Amino acid sequence: MTLSVIRLHRLSARAEVFYLNPDLILSIDSTPDSVLTLTTHQKVLVSDTPEDIVAAIHAWRSSILASAMPSTPRRRSEAALTLVSATAGTPPTPDHEENDR
Repeated sequence: MTLSVIRLHRLSARAEVFYLNPDLILSIDSTPDSVLTLTTHQKVLVSDTPEDIVAAIHAWRSSILASAMPSTPRRRSEAALTLVSATAGTPPTPDHEENDR
């Protein structure tokens, strides 16, 4: 499941829960309360610690990347892979490329 917002708690007597798009966060200040400055220049006081906010943003971005990346099947065998050397000949040199023209 891809999340489109992160869950935060507004700094108030009731600690209201609200949801915010993390792309709107410009900066996080700790003064000692956490103050989010948004791209709209609005400031929001939250009770969450800066570390918790960063962890929520990190989880959100990880979920976006995980949903965007194709899943790759796991190898069925744990046997080591072996390298095969090529025997096709020597690569062309710049002198041969000019003569071929």
